[in-house]
Amino acid sequence: MPPGQGSSRAGGCWLPVVWLPALSRVAMCVGRCSRIVGPCLLVLGTFSMAANVLLLFPGGTAKYLLEGHISKQAKAVPGVWGGGLLVLLAATYTAAVGWRCPGCSGCGTRSNAFISAVLSKLALLGAAACFVLSGVGLTNGPLCFYNASEYGQGLLWGYPFLDVGGQEPDARAGNYLHDRSTWSICLEPAGVVAWNVVLFSLLLLLSAAEMVLASLQVLNGCLGCLCGFCEGK
Repeated sequence: MPPGQGSSRAGGCWLPVVWLPALSRVAMCVGRCSRIVGPCLLVLGTFSMAANVLLLFPGGTAKYLLEGHISKQAKAVPGVWGGGLLVLLAATYTAAVGWRCPGCSGCGTRSNAFISAVLSKLALLGAAACFVLSGVGLTNGPLCFYNASEYGQGLLWGYPFLDVGGQEPDARAGNYLHDRSTWSICLEPAGVVAWNVVLFSLLLLLSAAEMVLASLQVLNGCLGCLCGFCEGK
């Protein structure tokens, strides 16, 4: 339909004029959402990296990291690459696009919305990986120096809550997570069980929040692909 007959050009397509106010409202909402989600993901990603780095230094010392006495899930650093870097990449781009939106004519293009959606999908996958690995780390318990003489093995480094015989994995995890009296089985590093439980639980909460926000930004980015990020100038 020609421009003079009740239509207007938006995003490369001729649209009925009646659609434009609705599209403008959606575009403004998409921009606002990006300005909120981006900074929130930045904070969550930063805390996720910090929590995982602390897991590498039980008791606040590098001794056990240098000796290789760190649990497999902590050494996999899911909070650094999954809940951290991938999330921070998406968060930085989303926040930059969202906050520049009011004062810049080219920041809200559909290509930027598409890139934001793709990066948010990667952040979602990274956060999901962090969630799974943190759950496994919490279930298995820490790697520590403990007395296994009752199993005929003496003092050794291992996973006492995973190595206990005669119990199913779920029962082992349930026993140690709900019975603090069993935490004293770990002789070194000092307080490693509480260190492990607190930090892996924190990673679980952070990665769950990241998954929710990343999913929201994926939807937001898809809407941005259709409507743009900014109200027409």
